[in-house]
Amino acid sequence: EKRAVTQIGKDGYPDSIYINAAKIFQGLRTEKSSGKILLRYGGTSESTTVAFKDEQSRRVSYELAFKALKYQDLLEEMLVDSKVYPCYSIPDELTSLLVVMLYDLQDRKFQNRKIFAGEELVAEVQEIGDYLYSYETKLAAALARCRIKHDALSIEYFVPETISKQEQRTSALPICFWINTFKISLEDVIRDLEMKGFTKVESVSDFDHYTYAVDQHCQDVLVFPSSLKEELLNLDLFADCKLLLQ
Repeated sequence: EKRAVTQIGKDGYPDSIYINAAKIFQGLRTEKSSGKILLRYGGTSESTTVAFKDEQSRRVSYELAFKALKYQDLLEEMLVDSKVYPCYSIPDELTSLLVVMLYDLQDRKFQNRKIFAGEELVAEVQEIGDYLYSYETKLAAALARCRIKHDALSIEYFVPETISKQEQRTSALPICFWINTFKISLEDVIRDLEMKGFTKVESVSDFDHYTYAVDQHCQDVLVFPSSLKEELLNLDLFADCKLLLQ
């Protein structure tokens, strides 16, 4: 039976992902000096326990949180410029959720998100989602004004330089997956990858998109081009913990 995994795409995420991403964001967000504070974030006295349904839910939650962190300055400016913030019906403790959900909304080009089958709805997520969507036109206009103001062709302009340089270095490195030999053999992994259009090559110097190599020093490790990361993380092999990201 094929195991259900958290959807990744332009339809949004289950409510639990937003909640977890907001908690992660709250713990990692950049603290602004008093003169530069645009938004008020609640303290950390609320429950910060993050409970993940599975490995993919954990990964998606962290990815969403980190994406919001990358664009924290832009998202805060959008909320203030559009007059979406302050909203006195939304307590400071939910500001992180507001920012995380705004990142996702603009990433989906301000399209409404879908409700996932069997999803457990969270009242705060539904409330903030509806609130943001009711201001979609003003938020889109605020984003456009921010880009014009900074002469930015895309939102990538707003990524802090230190993060941008780090991402460039990381993206050049191949990614490695452990084969979980308790669940699958190397031969079965190779067979599965071949069925999905991957070609085995001798070394990383032979990489050409849908290719991979077996690590020369450890037969339980497969190496892939970094450009394939998103596709690999959506494979059943990863969702079923047969391949483990190093």
